[in-house]
Amino acid sequence: MANQEQSSLIADFVGRRIWAVVGASADPAKVGHQVLRVLRAAGYRVYGVNPHTPIIDGEPTYASLEALPERPEVVDVVVPPRVTEQIVRQCAALGLTRVWLQPGAESPEALRYCREHGIAVVHDACAMVHRRVWPS
Repeated sequence: MANQEQSSLIADFVGRRIWAVVGASADPAKVGHQVLRVLRAAGYRVYGVNPHTPIIDGEPTYASLEALPERPEVVDVVVPPRVTEQIVRQCAALGLTRVWLQPGAESPEALRYCREHGIAVVHDACAMVHRRVWPS
């Protein structure tokens, strides 16, 4: 992806307030925990998605994207590539059109699928670095 295109997508994504973090973790050492906390601290409304962990930092998590109480504007993916490939298919089925693949979550198959199914995708960049800070 050209740097200009990636920069435009990042600007669009970080301007969206409602995010889901697929692969949210209760373990503070894991990136899925760090992304969730950093985005929340920056003022985003963030839903954790993890079918094995019902609560993280006192907030409910959800077993799937389908189970979320509202539609996320951005789906941030922090899972192994083989799982990412399933998640991008779920995004397409749910009509979710913005996916941020954290470093290590991407795969050529997931990227191809996103492009072929009209999903804007950011990759090779960390949402914790590019986030904006929202006023309270």
